Amino acid sequence: EEGIVKEIDISNHVKEGFEKADPSQFELLKVLGQGSYGKVFLVRKVTGSDAGQLYAMKVLKKATLKVRDRVRSKMERDILAEVNHPFIVKLHYAFQTEGKLYLILDFLRGGDLFTRLSKEVMFTEEDVKFYLAELALALDHLHGLGIIYRDLKPENILLDEEGHIKITDFGLSKEATDHDKRAYSFCGTIEYMAPEVVNRRGHTQSADWWSFGVLMFEMLTGSLPFQGKDRKETMALILKAKLGMPQFLSAEAQSLLRALFKRNPCNRLGAGVDGVEEIKRHPFFVTIDWNKLYRKEIKPPFKPAVGRPEDTFHFDPEFTARTPTDSPGVPPSANAHHLFRGFSFVASSLVQEPSQQDVPKAPIHPIVQQLHGNNIHFTDGYEIKEDIGVGSYSVCKRCVHKATDAEYAVKIIDKSKRDPSEEIEILLRYGQHPNIITLKDVYDDGKYVYLVMELMRGGELLDRILRQRCFSEREASDVLYTIARTMDYLHSQGVGLPALPVVVHRDLKPSNILYMDESGNPESIRICDFGFAKQLRAENGLLMTPCYTANFVAPEVLKRQGYDAACDVWSLGILLYTMLAGFTPFANGPDDTPEEILARIGSGKYALSGGNWDSISDAAKDVVSKMLHVDPQQRLTAVQVLKHPWIVNREYLSQNQLSRQDVHLVKGAMAATYFALNRTPQAPRLEPVLSSSLAQRRGMKRLTSTRL
Repeated sequence: EEGIVKEIDISNHVKEGFEKADPSQFELLKVLGQGSYGKVFLVRKVTGSDAGQLYAMKVLKKATLKVRDRVRSKMERDILAEVNHPFIVKLHYAFQTEGKLYLILDFLRGGDLFTRLSKEVMFTEEDVKFYLAELALALDHLHGLGIIYRDLKPENILLDEEGHIKITDFGLSKEATDHDKRAYSFCGTIEYMAPEVVNRRGHTQSADWWSFGVLMFEMLTGSLPFQGKDRKETMALILKAKLGMPQFLSAEAQSLLRALFKRNPCNRLGAGVDGVEEIKRHPFFVTIDWNKLYRKEIKPPFKPAVGRPEDTFHFDPEFTARTPTDSPGVPPSANAHHLFRGFSFVASSLVQEPSQQDVPKAPIHPIVQQLHGNNIHFTDGYEIKEDIGVGSYSVCKRCVHKATDAEYAVKIIDKSKRDPSEEIEILLRYGQHPNIITLKDVYDDGKYVYLVMELMRGGELLDRILRQRCFSEREASDVLYTIARTMDYLHSQGVGLPALPVVVHRDLKPSNILYMDESGNPESIRICDFGFAKQLRAENGLLMTPCYTANFVAPEVLKRQGYDAACDVWSLGILLYTMLAGFTPFANGPDDTPEEILARIGSGKYALSGGNWDSISDAAKDVVSKMLHVDPQQRLTAVQVLKHPWIVNREYLSQNQLSRQDVHLVKGAMAATYFALNRTPQAPRLEPVLSSSLAQRRGMKRLTSTRL
């Protein structure tokens, strides 16, 4: 019944209605990826009716397509022609020269799911449901053609410019181009393999549904279900280990994972006579309209920010920073000249070594072109001074406008580490609000973006409050009123106006709330650093990508649930608590262990008695407890904070001085909380995927079948 497995040699393939391809028809633009099987290039077709079209070109020594032919024999061209599906990468051309195989495929501008997963740590269940549903349809199409995927992993799931998935490298048996790396050719990445693949007992399409489960687990938790210290231990775990099911996952998600992780392939969901229908009927997918999904009528949870057609921001910068100069130039191997004989090369800066500072490394942001045309050099107009602050993706410096001697702050963002488009859009759209930092100018030299903003001479809000000789409950209420009013402005922009997105800041720690001047007046407060902010459509209340900023992370983030604007209110609750109590709610000092801090955050327990609390009004305690409510659905919104009696009747509040801990102790407690969430060994799933031993073991290898 399973039919005969045959290998089809892929040597020549021509897009329907087009002429046969050869190297002279393509120019090399840049490297997209590299692995033991070869390189992937971005290429442009230079002749024929599809001239100007961008493709991804994969160079292999050899490739065969394994097909389980159940009903009838198919010609190889029929198989490749029938692999035509909205969620599968299309092979347009295949040709051979000098014993090498060139596959010309769709160029997907959104990069791959691995890159997104490594940046986001994990996805919400709604994210995962969408990606898995599209993936299930793609796998079912391949299975219907007798193709077993065999190498399913996040690197092989690409995103188009709208955010829909396309899978690549299905059913391919590849021969390594580098004979020194032959160990890699054992059937791909072991962590995703089904038990029957690991023990080499022969496998059917049911093996793909096991890998589907591994992928689901990784997307939901940020870690792999079966991962040992080495290859041997990993294989043993896959074959025998009992899976520890994370309890923060929904009952439906846990049920689907258990149904997929059946070691007997015959008992696995998807292996029965109904095939994929078993999976589609599972309660986890109850909200999916499968017909709409196939027609791409369901909006993806994440839309890659893409600029020009050849923009490769969402590909790993380790590779896209390289120029495709294996030939001409000094070849890395003796046969490189043969490998690329006949290809045309893009001249000018794309092929030269990037030693000239004036060569753009990436597309220039459109707003910069509107402002400055081709004058892209920040230093032409400004003189850079000392550092103000340093972040993970950017540095902030004081600068002076040469023409006017006016002082500003410039935030310099490394484009290879973060796409600044969202931050620029938000600042341009909302920066006119009196309590949101104003964007004065933008430059983009291709490698860095320069955001010129007001200079915040008054320093950080919390610094100033903790050092202030007298600070009262009345003053705390004035501060909260100003910030809550600003948050309400951002959170309510989309209400009744579908074209205007709601903005959620997601990083409202004290260091991002500053005073513009030395007056200390609430009017001079500015909300700064929108680097983690997101614009949400009004009809989509949930944030898709949690941002882990230490003390100001709502408890539902720790439980891996989606969250919305309530996260910002939680952060304001932390700030209000610290202003009133004189210390932070979840860390007592810099020596608290990460485990202690995480436990307190997760439980939502904090003190509202003793110390300052004995003299603070009941209304203040009420607003704090409602802003810090563990359930985001029950937490106050920004507009509800503004209507709370503690804000409305603030002129009657006490002006007695509040005591506080030492400034350094409070700031140390804050830092300890940041450290807890970033470094705790008890929360490994908070670590980026790229820091995992799997990612490190893969290194270059993780690209052996990616980036098409």
